[in-house]
Amino acid sequence: MPASGSIVRWGILGAARIAVNKVIPATQRAANAEVVAIASRRRDAAERAAADLGISRVHDSYEALLADENVDAVYIPLPNDAHVPWSLKALAAGKHVLCEKPLALSSVEAQTLVDAAAAHPELKVMEAFMYRLHPQWVRFKELIDGGAIGELKSIQSFFSYFNRNADDIRNDPAKGGGALMDIGCYQISLSRWLFDAEPDRVLGRIEIDPDYGTDRIADGVLDFGRGTSTFTCSTQLVPYQRVNAFGTAGRVELEIPFNAPPNAPCVLHLQSGRAGEYGAPVREDLPVADQYTLQAEAFGDAVLNDTPVPTPLTDAVANLRVIEALRASDERGAWETL
Repeated sequence: MPASGSIVRWGILGAARIAVNKVIPATQRAANAEVVAIASRRRDAAERAAADLGISRVHDSYEALLADENVDAVYIPLPNDAHVPWSLKALAAGKHVLCEKPLALSSVEAQTLVDAAAAHPELKVMEAFMYRLHPQWVRFKELIDGGAIGELKSIQSFFSYFNRNADDIRNDPAKGGGALMDIGCYQISLSRWLFDAEPDRVLGRIEIDPDYGTDRIADGVLDFGRGTSTFTCSTQLVPYQRVNAFGTAGRVELEIPFNAPPNAPCVLHLQSGRAGEYGAPVREDLPVADQYTLQAEAFGDAVLNDTPVPTPLTDAVANLRVIEALRASDERGAWETL
């Protein structure tokens, strides 16, 4: 479905917190976007969100929104187990699709969406890994690719929060909950992106919550041959996030790598030199930016100009394969080869 002039008209499938609190307001600030409709199986939730956010049309079913001829693209913030089914239905309805991460419950399920999208080349489909578009990550990647820290050798990252809410879908294994799927996917994604490669093998250690059955702490080592990435993610530790990349001539660090504030500058630290003669870390304040607005604009540009989306769907399949390998490694207590 072609977009209307220079504007992509968005419909939102669901009134999830991330949609209402972050993505919809940010998309409304995008230069090439207009949020025209929202749907929820609970009409009162959709009406409340529409009233708060100034959205003109409310649908009481996802099917009704997909049938809305005034909607060009849909954003899907539904539980993880609903991502692929509703993305497939959106494609069948002729809508462009921006779907929350992780794209699917498995790499096999994700591949079904890749195949379906290939049958609809006129439509754009993307997994919503917004972090890569933020100026701090653009700069981070630029420094590494430009050799500012020499040859990349090691990435260390930590991402955690505390959530023991039994009603939260992130604590429901049937919905694709758990630390690896919810936040570890970021750490795997950034590792593959920065090394510009897939890991040769991985080592995983996972701790399962006895009440929920989800992974509450996951540690991983990704071996890329020329370097490694180590990470910890958790849904039941003190809230914290940090990324450090180390090379043969220095390091670069991000203080708030994932939940970048939309109204304050992010900070990067670069320490470089040569063996034994490293200078003091240099602080860089990156421009204030809303990564969700940047995501909407980048996706909208792809729709309006018929150009590739920033991140292809095949990247989502590869990310899920690493998650699956980490789980297999934990089960076997050994390295798992990809």
